[in-house]
Amino acid sequence: MRGGLSDDILFFDILARCRSLTEAAREFGVSVSAVSKRLTQIETRLGVALIHRTTRRLTLTPEGRRYAAGAAAIAAQLEELEDSLSEQHDELHGRVHLRSTIGLGRAHIAALVAEFVAAHPGVQIDLELSSAPLNIAGTGFDIDIHVGALHDSRLTATRLCRNRRIVCAAPEYIRRHGAPAELSELERHNCIVLKENDSDYALWRFEPDGKEAAIRVAGNLVSNDGDVITRWCLEGRGLIMRSLWHVAPLLRQGVLTQVLADIPTPSADIYAVFAAPPALPRRTRAVIDHLKSGLRERITLP
Repeated sequence: MRGGLSDDILFFDILARCRSLTEAAREFGVSVSAVSKRLTQIETRLGVALIHRTTRRLTLTPEGRRYAAGAAAIAAQLEELEDSLSEQHDELHGRVHLRSTIGLGRAHIAALVAEFVAAHPGVQIDLELSSAPLNIAGTGFDIDIHVGALHDSRLTATRLCRNRRIVCAAPEYIRRHGAPAELSELERHNCIVLKENDSDYALWRFEPDGKEAAIRVAGNLVSNDGDVITRWCLEGRGLIMRSLWHVAPLLRQGVLTQVLADIPTPSADIYAVFAAPPALPRRTRAVIDHLKSGLRERITLP
């Protein structure tokens, strides 16, 4: 880590978006003590404390929040300047820090990221997969791949792909037990349920006639892992309700069949979420565009 004034500003812009000294050290590829020493040097030069820190948590002081806001604006201006120069040569370069849920990341995002960097070797994408909920405002992430509605007005979102949860069964299960034609018939079927966060996972939601209906289902198989319940369904053990992003390839292969297809379910569209600076770097916009076209091709059913 270098020590000039402009370097200090760029250093603090990144540091202020990290949750701990440990995370910052990983970000810079140095030791925790090196990050702490660099921060102390900046604070000594400015004559104010910028961050209350422990190894577990960083908290900006009022002066730190002011410095971070200015640093972010300067960093964005530098990004825009470099983009305008590289655009003359149609090149993309730099780093994009991307976050996704584990299932969606493994099924689709990782492959699309690999395609992107193969076409743009000057870009480094740092992909982090996690099942833990996270509000990316104030973090080091550039993009969060989010399923469902956005509730934070500080963030901006662009829809990557339409998505909804649908009910599926293996052809063998349908051969043995038939397929439900009405919501009321779900009670006589073995419904494999997925535990997600703290929600009531035994409720399956539909929108018959444009009005939401929550149907309580039951079965003898329950798991908190989407891949596990999908495997059980493929083995003909019951019905599942899963996002289209998860089951679309299996539907195309014919190893799963959608049931209750004429009864709509609430949308659970896939979004790219970001804390919008004055202008998104061109590489970030390009990653979003690639994810949008790639997800639509991989998920949309014919």
